[in-house]
Amino acid sequence: MPQPTRKVKFPPHKTKIVCTIGPASSSESVIEELIKKGMSVARLNFSHGNIEEHRRNIRRIRSAASKVGRIVAILTDLPGPKIRVGTLRTEPVTLNRGDDVTLTTKDVLGTSSLIPLDRKELPEYVSLRKLIYLNDGFIQLEVREVDGDEIKCRVIIGGELLSHKGINLPGTKLPLDPVTDKDLDFLQFGLEEDVDAFSVSFVEKAGDIIKVKDFAEKMGKSAFVVAKVERETAVENIDEILKAADGLMVARGDLGTEIPIEEVPGVQKKLIRRANLFSKPVITATQMLESMLQNIRPTRAEVTDVANAILDGSDAVMLSEETALGRYPVESVEMVAKIAKSIERQRHTLGPRWDLKEQWSKGGEGATVEDAISLNAVEDSRTLRVRFILTPTHSGSTPRRVSRFKPDCWVLSFSENERVRNFLALSYGVYPFLVNDEKDHDKIIALVKESGLAKKGDKVILTAGVSPQAGGTDSLRIITL
Repeated sequence: MPQPTRKVKFPPHKTKIVCTIGPASSSESVIEELIKKGMSVARLNFSHGNIEEHRRNIRRIRSAASKVGRIVAILTDLPGPKIRVGTLRTEPVTLNRGDDVTLTTKDVLGTSSLIPLDRKELPEYVSLRKLIYLNDGFIQLEVREVDGDEIKCRVIIGGELLSHKGINLPGTKLPLDPVTDKDLDFLQFGLEEDVDAFSVSFVEKAGDIIKVKDFAEKMGKSAFVVAKVERETAVENIDEILKAADGLMVARGDLGTEIPIEEVPGVQKKLIRRANLFSKPVITATQMLESMLQNIRPTRAEVTDVANAILDGSDAVMLSEETALGRYPVESVEMVAKIAKSIERQRHTLGPRWDLKEQWSKGGEGATVEDAISLNAVEDSRTLRVRFILTPTHSGSTPRRVSRFKPDCWVLSFSENERVRNFLALSYGVYPFLVNDEKDHDKIIALVKESGLAKKGDKVILTAGVSPQAGGTDSLRIITL
């Protein structure tokens, strides 16, 4: 696929925006607008819709990206073993506090008093007085009786419920494999469609990620895999998961029902820090601008939430229902872009934050030559007011290492591999290019000049691998064009 020759127009923000594509955003015209307003990654949630709908959306995303002239990665979300409400006869249904409601594994259309489940084995794992959460914990039921395939409950906290919303049993360990047979069917479809990455739900250990990668390898493919952290076990095993995964998603909806909700902000910060340390792009997700499902403006608290996620070190923030189902999908993306632009300008004036440089200056966790080069590239770019940091790359590792230091300038990556190029659309401040030869540095510099990205006299930094023994990036050059 040749590199577009049209003039590059950089977004006004370096934080990447992930948008879930759904009924509100599945037309090509709306997808084009999402891209123009700042979408870098389009997410397809396989918990909803069918294969043919997703196939059409893949075509539309690629067509829209080509028209706009932007790189847009496609992230497919494998649903995992999430327990969900079945189909309701009319929706939403309203559950009122004090009402009696029965959860059933029978194949029926649900009402406000009889709610179907999609897991036949669930009654085996609940007990009296246990709490059951619906819809990310906004509705809470208490178990009063278990009778065969029925769980009889009392509504403790009520609310409106839609079909296929999630069900959580906090504190209950269910013997469910995070990667189901259905997930592998979806994975095969995604690999055949050459999508760019897969997110794996309810990850608990590195083996869950390896299972997906091994399946792809047996198909003669490779897969970029993003681990969704939704369970307390994943938080405990985060380092081994990060070693196996290519990226991380802090999925705060289910996580907030699996751990005490007041602990979510601290866990979010810790997860982002670990992902930064491991040079893995990290997405903060769930209810970022939820009020924009119905309103043209978000709440002040939501704006602050997005800003803080960026300051925490997130590479990307994700919109879910806001773009999939909301009344204002384009405006939601535009709002995230405005927040990102504003808070990125203030990053260096808002007081101390956890710092990778500080971590390593104290002899911290396993800094490498590549880490030192990436840190020096960012420090030199600020000292010398460099126009760009140029990062030829085979695997995407070097631009990701540079990206996590949140440089003021754009990081331009150059790869021969289209999937590597596309996955870099998830990393903060990285603008990826496809080239014929990532090792031909003269042609890369010529591309920067000829594209009008820099003018004579501008300084750029070029990272490179010089020593054949090093096997990676081990040098940088400061070049005046």
